[in-house]
Amino acid sequence: MKTQAIVIQEPQRIHLTELSLNDMGHDDVLVEISYSGISTGTEKLIWNGTMPNFPGMGYPLVPGYESVGKVIDTGSNVSLSKGQFVFVPGANCYGDVKGLFGGAASHIVIPQQRVTSIQEDIGSKGILLALAATAYHVTQGNVDQQPDLIIGHGVLGRLIARIAACLGKSPVVWETNQQRVDGANAYQVIHPKDDDRHDYGIICDASGDVHLLNQLITRIRKQGEIILAGFYDESISFMFAPAFMREMRMRIAAQWLPSDLEAVCKLVQEKKLSLDNLITHESIPQDAEKAYQTAFTDKQCLKMILNWRPQ
Repeated sequence: MKTQAIVIQEPQRIHLTELSLNDMGHDDVLVEISYSGISTGTEKLIWNGTMPNFPGMGYPLVPGYESVGKVIDTGSNVSLSKGQFVFVPGANCYGDVKGLFGGAASHIVIPQQRVTSIQEDIGSKGILLALAATAYHVTQGNVDQQPDLIIGHGVLGRLIARIAACLGKSPVVWETNQQRVDGANAYQVIHPKDDDRHDYGIICDASGDVHLLNQLITRIRKQGEIILAGFYDESISFMFAPAFMREMRMRIAAQWLPSDLEAVCKLVQEKKLSLDNLITHESIPQDAEKAYQTAFTDKQCLKMILNWRPQ
């Protein structure tokens, strides 16, 4: 079987390429992808060559961990039906071409247990479930652990704020880019220079900016907590004395778990969590190079998706 896939050949060199798919096993499904998202966090680091050396990292590589599509074939041990719409968190099915994260392709082969059945009417917004699960994982739905202050009003920051609002919190969000201030609902977005508070209990950084930590430490109360929810490609350091005086706690939120995805799917289905107004740009795979550059460099682009459906 063949597939059209986005391949990052080397840093800042990206192409749409035909690849051979691995043969299907008894527990696998063949998914025809409808949409895939472009991550401005980890995928940007892969694209610009600054991604740390994780298992499976290397070039050439198929990116993408935010895909949705239809099951069009199944192995003999599979319970899913053909035609089922599913969320795909990536795949590794391209032979010698690395699949980190592997979801940016027209067709993928993947074990049944790795896909999640979702309602087809969610459409392209289904690609946002990965980021929603990441946002949920920050606090894992614990009401008492919702942040008081969120840094960054990108898609991840907005989803963290929306989840906090679902649970009865009204966080403040810092954003320095005037083009990203709009879109708040049940929370407030302000520029840091307009905020004189220094008593935040929990601050969550969703910006990925390693240089903010000392500033954030001055904004927490005694025994306050800072959560790092972004992905950082530089060493993180901070002045010890201010952190010492506040007895600061720090926590790193890592990759989402299946339970997080299940929780956000339920919130979306119950219409408690909205995924509206987060996808701002759409392109086709044939224009992948331009689409990825736009996703990574255009501050007006919150979320870029690739539409794999026949045009």
